[in-house]
Amino acid sequence: MDTQILQEIGLTSGETKTYLALLKLGSVSTGPLAKESQVSRSKLYSILDKLEKKGLVSHIEKSGVIYFQAVEPGKIKDYLHQKEEDLKQLQDKFEHFLPQLELYQQDAGKVENVMVYSGFKGIRTAHEHLYLKLKRNDVYYSLGIPAYQPEEQHLYWKKDHIRRIHAGIKCQLLFNADTEKKILENRNSYSGAQARLMPFSIKTPAYFLIYKDTTLILIQSPTALGIEIVSQDIADSFQAYFEDFWKRSKKF
Repeated sequence: MDTQILQEIGLTSGETKTYLALLKLGSVSTGPLAKESQVSRSKLYSILDKLEKKGLVSHIEKSGVIYFQAVEPGKIKDYLHQKEEDLKQLQDKFEHFLPQLELYQQDAGKVENVMVYSGFKGIRTAHEHLYLKLKRNDVYYSLGIPAYQPEEQHLYWKKDHIRRIHAGIKCQLLFNADTEKKILENRNSYSGAQARLMPFSIKTPAYFLIYKDTTLILIQSPTALGIEIVSQDIADSFQAYFEDFWKRSKKF
């Protein structure tokens, strides 16, 4: 007989052997039961106690000897029904507990994820993650964009602005102070884009892209590298820097 179904509904291997032995033997003491079930007597009492709690076994005492017997197999349906009720109660309790877990996840300063991307394809992949989080009329911010960019990247950003426009996303861009005028003219020619020069003559190969809870640190030369940090606190910090620099910058 295939007894797998009994284990699937929640009985252990030892409980299954004990229950089947009781069905076969009827009312019996632990000695014959241990022999028939091939479960050691040291484990048998614990197993019988668990089966009684599940409503599948009962016992009586005769002349100082305890006899156990299995309840009729149809009672297993009652056991399944009780498991279903217990699961429903557990689901209800979890529904009340879930908001606490979600608040815990949003603890201040929590860094949810840090990913490193290498090569131009890697930093493009990281950049394009913003399309997963930003919706129409949302804005992303770039701080400290270097004057020089490899030509293939320069062409990619032009194409990406077309994609951004179709998605209805806006952007504010702060280029390093030594950036050529024609580059700013090009970026400002795209709908929803505002490009300005940094108010200070800071030059760095790295720049920052900020949106929602994400900060992306990008380096395009001499080695293309992107570091994506998902943390609301960190994004808020860089956003504050951006806003201060933006206020000090001049409209192109």
